[in-house]
Amino acid sequence: MSVVRFGVSLEKELLEALDEYVADNQFTNRSQAIRHMVNDHIVTSKWQCNNLVAGSITLIYNHSKRELVSHLTDIQHHFHEVVLSAHHFHLEADMCMEIIAVRGQAKTLTHLADKLIALKGIRHGKLTMSRAD
Repeated sequence: MSVVRFGVSLEKELLEALDEYVADNQFTNRSQAIRHMVNDHIVTSKWQCNNLVAGSITLIYNHSKRELVSHLTDIQHHFHEVVLSAHHFHLEADMCMEIIAVRGQAKTLTHLADKLIALKGIRHGKLTMSRAD
């Protein structure tokens, strides 16, 4: 991929906001920050257009909650065509984190994440998607 240089004109307030964004996110320069923002916009557009995306579903839960682990497994098996793998981590004696790698249509991944996160006993859940192309 080749890099193309171009000039950009911004109002002073927008430039200050860009510089603050660069500092807050520890980008090495403005170009890196702008690349990140454009790519983020592209990913968001792909979600909204139901394009092919890849991502992860992160779940935090108490594993001793009755039948929760069984329900998590059943739902993942139902979505076997988009679930790539699942990794289970022990955070504390009863608290676990599961990270599920997924790839598929954005709406399908959102539906899967919603079903998992809605399970009784899930303390926190989040779907993160990125470009798959």
